[in-house]
Amino acid sequence: MVQPTPLGSEDTIVAISTPLGIGGVSLLRLSGPQSLPIIKKLLVTKRGAPFRRLVNRQVHYGLIRDPLTGEHVDEVLATVMRAPASYTAEDVVEIGCHGGMAAAQAVLELVLQQGARLAEPGEFTKRAFLNGRIDLAQSEAVCDLVHSRTQASLRSALQQLQGGVSREINRLLDSLVKATAVFEASLDFPEEDLDMPEMHQVTTGLQEVRAELDRLISSYSHGRILREGVRTILVGKPNVGKSSLFNALLNQERAIVTETPGTTRDSIEEAVNIAGIPFVLVDTAGIRQGTEHIEILSVRRTTLLLEGADLAIFLIDASEPLTDEHRAVLRHLQGKKVLTVLNKSDLPRRVDEAEVRAICPDPPLLNISALFGTGIEHLRDAMRSAVLKGHDLAPESPVITTARHKEALVHAREALDQALTSLAANEGTELTVVDLRESMDALGTITGRSVSTEVLGQIFSRFCIGK
Repeated sequence: MVQPTPLGSEDTIVAISTPLGIGGVSLLRLSGPQSLPIIKKLLVTKRGAPFRRLVNRQVHYGLIRDPLTGEHVDEVLATVMRAPASYTAEDVVEIGCHGGMAAAQAVLELVLQQGARLAEPGEFTKRAFLNGRIDLAQSEAVCDLVHSRTQASLRSALQQLQGGVSREINRLLDSLVKATAVFEASLDFPEEDLDMPEMHQVTTGLQEVRAELDRLISSYSHGRILREGVRTILVGKPNVGKSSLFNALLNQERAIVTETPGTTRDSIEEAVNIAGIPFVLVDTAGIRQGTEHIEILSVRRTTLLLEGADLAIFLIDASEPLTDEHRAVLRHLQGKKVLTVLNKSDLPRRVDEAEVRAICPDPPLLNISALFGTGIEHLRDAMRSAVLKGHDLAPESPVITTARHKEALVHAREALDQALTSLAANEGTELTVVDLRESMDALGTITGRSVSTEVLGQIFSRFCIGK
């Protein structure tokens, strides 16, 4: 298991924290014991004199100068944050350079020459965790915050960063610790058996913990949507307008649209914010009984994409009658959440709506013209409703957004269930204590009380460099 690292025991790391490319400003971040000595060597005043004193939490305007050649590399703003009141709880320096590749890279090379090393992905946040400034759930929220696609996902990540999930987990851990202490005391002093009222109180407390575990686990279906988005597959026969609808939902010409059936042979993905919910739209190849090898592969790929879909939009050309191919498409949608959409409402209608309802009984049945944008807003509303199912987009209670947290909660609930079963069957206090400790260990992996080095490496490998 991971043990906290003493402050100042690590080497000094540096990274460019802003995206590479042309921009107004680039930001370099240093963290570690040599951060202040390095900036003192490199930063000089406008007149070329060293700074007499670098004031904590104050921005210093100056020049970065190569100590060997005396050459001025860039005009910068440097901010010093001394330990432990910094992001990593170590000495931190942030250098604001001019944007672009050359300036930031030149300053970075000078810092490396002074003894710092390049930071690994997520290493700044990892140090914040190891130094006890934030717990593991809050660390993961930093990554979620950076990758937030909507205001709702941003609020959810910020709530977790501010300790919303951690407080819930710690409260449950405290309840389990108290219950375990009662049972361990009865083992240490067997002559003092638990009386009925005390046993009832402990059991009731454990049942309340289990109920809260259930609530957190069930919140994952909503939290995952906020974090990852709703994977939405556009599916139908060739030439029913999937690519046109794809472009209409995105409000841009992303997919190629022609009158030739089968233009889309491979899937195209784009993320879009619809009423505060991130949707990942996937335009797929039309499903039909083709004989060409590429058509067979395209249909097979569409089928595989449907297996991982949260929502499917079944598109039907309303200007053509239903065929057996529509029914063939429907077979691929069994067990999926489906919105049935009649497209090309701008053309004379030839489809029998009653026949459509017979093969697609689940409401709603939507009419649109992807070409002219008619009915697209109604479709967006239906997509949002299909996902939320009456739930609040921004719930006040913390929600679980990662599969890792959900798996830990499920493990904790299973161990707690075993403890409650042992109590009910009077199978022995020793077994109850073992199960309760297993439940606590599972919850501890969420906040980092008990987590392996391997899991820690997997978590921070998802971070960008410089965060």
